[in-house]
Amino acid sequence: MDCLSVSSPVQRVVFMKGAQVGGTEAGNNWIGYVIHMAPGPMMAVSPTVEMAKRNSRQRIDPQLEDVPELRARVAPARSRDSGNTVLSKEFPGGVLVMTGANSAVGLRSMPARYLFMDEVDGYPGDVEGEGDPILLAERRSATFARRRKILLVSTPTIKSTSRIQREFENSDQRYFYVPCPTCGHAQPLRFSQLRWDEGKPETAQYCCESCEALIAEHQKTEMLNQGFWQATAEGDGYTQGYHLSSLYSPVGWFSWEDAARVFESAQQTPDLMKGFVNTVLGESYEEEFEAPEWDRLYERRESYSVGTVPEGGLFLTAGVDVHRDRLECEIVAWGRNKESWSVDYLVLDGDTAQPEVWKKLDKVLSKDWPHALGSTLPIRVMCVDSGYATQDVYGWVRQYPQAVWGGAGARASQPRTVVAIKGRDTETALILNVSKADTGGKRRGLRVWNVSGPVAKVELYRWLKLPRLTDEELATGESFAPGTCHFPQYGEEYFKQLTAERRIIRMHKGFPKATWEKDPARNNEALDCRVYARAAASIYGVDRFKEVQWKRFENALGETKQSPAVERETAQPTKPKAINSFRQRASVVADDPYL
Repeated sequence: MDCLSVSSPVQRVVFMKGAQVGGTEAGNNWIGYVIHMAPGPMMAVSPTVEMAKRNSRQRIDPQLEDVPELRARVAPARSRDSGNTVLSKEFPGGVLVMTGANSAVGLRSMPARYLFMDEVDGYPGDVEGEGDPILLAERRSATFARRRKILLVSTPTIKSTSRIQREFENSDQRYFYVPCPTCGHAQPLRFSQLRWDEGKPETAQYCCESCEALIAEHQKTEMLNQGFWQATAEGDGYTQGYHLSSLYSPVGWFSWEDAARVFESAQQTPDLMKGFVNTVLGESYEEEFEAPEWDRLYERRESYSVGTVPEGGLFLTAGVDVHRDRLECEIVAWGRNKESWSVDYLVLDGDTAQPEVWKKLDKVLSKDWPHALGSTLPIRVMCVDSGYATQDVYGWVRQYPQAVWGGAGARASQPRTVVAIKGRDTETALILNVSKADTGGKRRGLRVWNVSGPVAKVELYRWLKLPRLTDEELATGESFAPGTCHFPQYGEEYFKQLTAERRIIRMHKGFPKATWEKDPARNNEALDCRVYARAAASIYGVDRFKEVQWKRFENALGETKQSPAVERETAQPTKPKAINSFRQRASVVADDPYL
């Protein structure tokens, strides 16, 4: 706050913060200071006009009424000619105008010596075609040159698009150092120093990075009273940046126990972890959805036979991608913890407007696939993309049992269930909803399942990046991580297609939006087929199976529980010849007696 006083040479203050540390309240206090001690034209910018109105009614108006010095300078709104409206407060020597970053008119409404920009990471990227709202607002202060004061406050969001992160990195990057009650060592509070018993966040204490003494929550008050700001970078001389995580939240607000509890809840859910990093740590979240390198996956191929279900596979699904001149299909085996094995990848050549290629797919669906334990497995659910040759897809799907959507989710009770799907960009859930389809003017119960490609791809790319177990780790009985994907001796093209897309952030209508883009030098059919096979597994129930279902699968195969090391040793068939291209793969398919 001292930097925002007229006596300080600092012109710009950047505050990157977590939740529950009083960022917005600091800005509102500065508004009170300007009205009382240093009157002049001031603009306060919220992400939207509606948010500006809400802040005015819920925070600014009570502040003006409750503080005698402010009440004496700003007439009540109910007074005639008071100059006090929801978005404008006149006072002797100045005026406070509140607006939203989504209003170009509001941002250029007047020159402003004082500029308070709150939650800047929530601002649109381009306001009504006139450019970045921060730049538009700061132009309003150019008239006042070195006498201007600008405060930017925000909880950060995505690293690649975070405005507050960018502004903080361009500052002198100050952190709040607090002394250890035991040894006196001054240090910024870091989440990595928080200690608690696993599953018991109520035991959370802070470990001094110097003497390793444990510090209880109640000692934080005295630590904060003795703390000081320390710059960690060389700034430009007129911009100071401050970072404060929720670990500094005063006693009685957000506690260290709360931080530990949120972290434990967020570990298995990326969206929750993003919220934890943003709101608790006060740091921008670096997304990890880039595709893994195809050659790394190629080098980690395994030696189980193409067309045979490995020992850990308990049920099969399939995904089918439809093109003008072919169908492409992947059969995937699923086991406990969503571990998966690609069993076969088929390219069925033929005009999809003609019945011949669909007859080939009939034979794929009707086939019983050999299992490493000597049994066979049918395809439980097959998902067929209906985005191309829609009516042909509907006509073929209609011949087979369909899945049911109910209050408990999807259900596919019969083997060889076939589902028509359509990809969507929505990122709320893998299976979004179902809708009836009309074929030949008749409604006969056919349902199209809307599937989120982004959700499936994010999950798959995380799985593909999981570390592999070494032979030594397998020998000790260690299991593969949940979601591990196994592949046989496919050629390079398969892995290039599987990793052909990447997730990037682009501005859409002024807001950052995640989108998936394909490498123009690659095809992506293998990725699409895997997404559809994953949707089929979800429809079948892989996301909600309990122990009794997994036991039932194992009993049906006659499996006996072995150590992971034994299982891997007994499932090592002779290394098959590598398949170097999908066209070669298609010729192999043509020799299949089932086709």
